Amino acid sequence: MSFKRLDPEDISISAESVVAPLWSTGLIALTSFYTSSTQVAGNLGSYFTDVYQNITTDTNTQVQFSIAYGDRLGSGSAPFNNNVTGSSPTSVIYGQYRSLILGDEDAIFTFGTVPSNKIFALTVDRSRYKEKLLPGTFNMKLTSGSLTLNLTDNSNDVTAISYTDAGRVYDIVSGSNGNARATDSGLHPTLLSTYGKFLPDIGVIILNANALNTTTGGVNLRLTSGSGASEKNSNRLYNALVAGANTQLQSEETISSNYVFVRARNSEFNYSTNPSNITGSGDLRYNIMINTPQSYVTTVGLYNDNNELLAVAKLSRALLKDFTKEALIRIKLDY
Repeated sequence: MSFKRLDPEDISISAESVVAPLWSTGLIALTSFYTSSTQVAGNLGSYFTDVYQNITTDTNTQVQFSIAYGDRLGSGSAPFNNNVTGSSPTSVIYGQYRSLILGDEDAIFTFGTVPSNKIFALTVDRSRYKEKLLPGTFNMKLTSGSLTLNLTDNSNDVTAISYTDAGRVYDIVSGSNGNARATDSGLHPTLLSTYGKFLPDIGVIILNANALNTTTGGVNLRLTSGSGASEKNSNRLYNALVAGANTQLQSEETISSNYVFVRARNSEFNYSTNPSNITGSGDLRYNIMINTPQSYVTTVGLYNDNNELLAVAKLSRALLKDFTKEALIRIKLDY
C-alpha cells in the first residue's frame, strides 16, 4: 500500500438537478387510483384518504399521496367532544396545514383575494418526491359528471417567486404544464381566480374546496358540511381524480458530487507492496523488479489525516503501472 497526499486542486465539487417521474409506476402520469376499503369505511374515511397506484392486496402497492379534508369551523367530521364547538378532525387538519404553511394559528387560507374555510390537502408520500416537486410538471384532471377541470401551477407565468413558512409557493390555476389557460372564464365572481396553492418544497398541494364545489369554474363535488361522521368529503375529491384519470407530477433532486483526481506520475507507485515480493532477509525476490518494476493498480482508498479510511474506489480492471506510464484516476462521490 502506498500513500500520496491530495492537493486542493485535486478535488472538485459540482451539483446537478435530477428529474424523475414521481409515481411508483415509473411514469409521469398516474392514471389508476385505488384506496383501502378498510380505511374508507373506518373513522378516518370521513376526512382522510390514502391513494395507491394498485389494489391494496398487491404486495407491491404503495401510498402515492394522501387526501385530507380540512374545515376551519370543524364541519365534515364528528367532533372530538360534543361539548366543544368546532373541535373535530377537520378543524385539526385545517389548523395543521395553516400552521405549517402560513405560520399563524389564527390565519385563514386565502386564494387570490378571497379567504376560504374549506380546503383539501394533498400530501405526496415523502419517499416519492425525494427532495422537492418540480414546478411546471403538475397537471391534474378532475371530472365530476359532465364537468371537467384541468389544473396546473402557474410557475411559468410568474416573474417573482413567493415564499411562505414552507418554502416556495405557486398558485394553482386552470391550465397545463405551468401555464394558465389564456382564455379562462375563471371562477364564479364571488369566489376567486385561483384554485389552490402548490408547495413544491414540502410536497403539498392545497386546493380550495369552495372553488371546486361550484358548477361555474369548478366540478361540483357536492361537499357536505354537517358534523356527522360519514361526510367523507376527501373521498369526493378522490372520485373526481378517478374519473379524470390523469394526474401528472415529477420530482426534482439536487445531486452533489465530489470529484477526486488521483494522479500517479511515471515515477510513482511502480513497486509492488505485496509482502510476498520480499524475501525473509528483506531483498526483492525477483531481480526483474529492480530495474524494470511493474505494479497493477486495482483499488484506491481515500484517507483523512488520522489515517482513517473514508471511501474505496474499485477500478473496473487492473491498471498496469511502470516508469513509462502515468495514470489519472477520477473518483466520483455522490451525496
